[in-house]
Amino acid sequence: MENISQEQEYYGENTGLNAIRFLAGVLVGSLAGASVMLFMAPQSGKETRALLKKKSIELRDQTTEAVEDAVAQTRAKAHQITTEVHEKAVEAQHRGQTMIDKQKERVSAHVG
Repeated sequence: MENISQEQEYYGENTGLNAIRFLAGVLVGSLAGASVMLFMAPQSGKETRALLKKKSIELRDQTTEAVEDAVAQTRAKAHQITTEVHEKAVEAQHRGQTMIDKQKERVSAHVG
């Protein structure tokens, strides 16, 4: 069970990095596709430029959407981590207070 949580934690921490790698792949693939399209295009230069402009706008929109998704995922993960850390800190504080209270009771029993 501990290995599963470590694995989930590993993949969770790399979500942002994976999103960046994905975006880089989309960008490189799109540029390669646009280059091939430009060289293989049977239409005139004017038509090719118009098509290239259209495709570059589509690529920009897709990239913007992917970046926004990656940012949203990163924010959600950061919020989750912050919440978990806060919960663990509160839990540790309660355990510490319980230990202090028990020690006070022991000292009081021996003194009084």
